[in-house]
Amino acid sequence: MKIPYILAVDDDIAVLRALERDLRKSFRKDYKILTTLSAKEALETLQTLKQKQEVVALLLSDQRMPEMQGVDYLSKAITIFPKAKRVLLTAYSDIEAAIKAINAVQLDYYLSKPWEPPEEKLYPALNELLEDWQASYKPDFTGLRVIGYQWSPKSHKIKDFLAGNLVPYKWLDVQTSSDAAEMLALYGLETNDLPALLFEDGFVAKNPEPVEIASRIGLKAEASAEVYDVVIVGAGPSGLAAAVYGSSEGLKTLLVERHAPGGQAGTSSRIENYLGFPSGLSGAELTRRAITQATRLGAEFLAPQSVMSIEISPNPHEHYKTIQFADGKSVVAKSIIIASGVEYRQLEAENISDFTGAGVYYGAATTEANACRDTDVYIVGGGNSAGQAAMYLSNFAKNVFIVIRGAGLGATMSQYLIDQIAHTPNIQLVPFTEIKKVTGAETLEEVVLFNNKSSEHRSATARALYIFIGAKPATDWVPPSILRNERGFLETGADVVRSADFPKFWKLDRNPLLLETSIPGIFASGDVRSGAMNRVASAVGEGSMAIKFVHEYLGSL
Repeated sequence: MKIPYILAVDDDIAVLRALERDLRKSFRKDYKILTTLSAKEALETLQTLKQKQEVVALLLSDQRMPEMQGVDYLSKAITIFPKAKRVLLTAYSDIEAAIKAINAVQLDYYLSKPWEPPEEKLYPALNELLEDWQASYKPDFTGLRVIGYQWSPKSHKIKDFLAGNLVPYKWLDVQTSSDAAEMLALYGLETNDLPALLFEDGFVAKNPEPVEIASRIGLKAEASAEVYDVVIVGAGPSGLAAAVYGSSEGLKTLLVERHAPGGQAGTSSRIENYLGFPSGLSGAELTRRAITQATRLGAEFLAPQSVMSIEISPNPHEHYKTIQFADGKSVVAKSIIIASGVEYRQLEAENISDFTGAGVYYGAATTEANACRDTDVYIVGGGNSAGQAAMYLSNFAKNVFIVIRGAGLGATMSQYLIDQIAHTPNIQLVPFTEIKKVTGAETLEEVVLFNNKSSEHRSATARALYIFIGAKPATDWVPPSILRNERGFLETGADVVRSADFPKFWKLDRNPLLLETSIPGIFASGDVRSGAMNRVASAVGEGSMAIKFVHEYLGSL
């Protein structure tokens, strides 16, 4: 809990100094004492304290002041801190005004000046008021607050970015939250400023892009060195494992992530088949542990930062690679591990792009789940990510419908998830079905379902649609000289050797190492690699293995 404030205002400097002396003598251990000669300055101070999410326990004010009377000041002050106790300092002739103020501003107490000795005439009364305040005080949320529209794609983008980077925040829907209305007035925000981020130090970010707030939430987007032993692109489970092992084994390691660490696994509400966690753990918790471990061991982490290209020398004996970032900066790497993972494929349904971020989401079940409370939601996909999302959403939604093209989940989902889904009454499997169209006014309201067995169409009410279908490799930035399979996944090791053009592009005396791509010193691990198992444990294993091969490669230079 933050240390609460006591704020006193009196235009008589001698009286104010005496009051400050007595307040500090008795209350400085438990409260911060502020004093001012001006009622207007006191109101400005309260406004600033409110914006910084501070707490005010007690307001003391003289009644007769030139700018405004004490009663008028307190009536304004309680609109800013309505739970603070209020005390009026009065001369004998002002007692009648003080009595009237008990009803006018819910005055808690009035003190006649002078209050000597304070041990008898000041401290007992204030102690009683502060004890009463402490007994009834319930701390408000302190930290980052996000104000916006629940079904706004921009709001979703910001929330997803914060959640993915493990930044706690309080969401305030401007259409339903009374606190949101109060914050708009307090910070002077307009609707076109939304979404807005209110930081604990009082800073306001209006309608920002994620990169604009990165430094304020503790992220770093610029490398500290020019040359690294290994640069890892992608901070999913495979990239995080590579960062842990690389940094722990003495390699100068840089980990680069364009959005948020954890990858698709980071959005999982519960991973229950990961070794060593019998009760399971969330993707966010796994990510938090891994990032902490990697940075503690010395890995440098850049986010959000996108790799635009890799410059490779045509000379096979030139070992350094230059990595170009989206902000125009670059670093040189002796070796590179591509662990950029995969992206969910876009659902081919009419109007789908119109509602992305406004009821239609790719992943993001944990971010938007609370907004789906007591409504019907649909999930497209039959893999583990879809099953984990269904189980999580079942705690919020009235009904969760899993839409799949085939007959069942046995071929695509782990048995433990199939069993859990079967025993969850508000989850229903919808087989032989596809989503053909989505409709709504400003947000998603209905989905049109097509039964591919009976060829029938039907409409259904849907508050949200979560898409977990297939994946495409996140390799748009990868040089075309790196060999891919027909689906775009990166070839490594023996698959590279089997290429018909292998003798043309591979000019070293040795064959590629197990996870090495068609470019010496560039490795691929995790879901981006052709032949990957698409499981968290295997991705972690490949990231760890990749560091072994990096050592072999660097040792051969």
